[in-house]
Amino acid sequence: MSEAVSDKIKNYRTAPFDARFPNTNQTRNCFQNYLDFHRCNKALTAKGQDVSPCEWYQRVYKSLCPMSWVSKWDEQIENGSFPGKI
Repeated sequence: MSEAVSDKIKNYRTAPFDARFPNTNQTRNCFQNYLDFHRCNKALTAKGQDVSPCEWYQRVYKSLCPMSWVSKWDEQIENGSFPGKI
């Protein structure tokens, strides 16, 4: 991973502005980053590559999403009833 990306991840504080979600309500941003994290993990694991770039999505969704939502989604993934496409 390049040093610039590593520095950004290391110095990460909170989710940066995302032009796809300009409104105050960040619910969709939270859910999209949760999906992106799991999609990234799945894709890179399937290719046998390092999954460390996926940490960015995880940090963003963990700063935006209530932990009760994350735990509910994790349970749904385990049970095979998660509504999103990963």
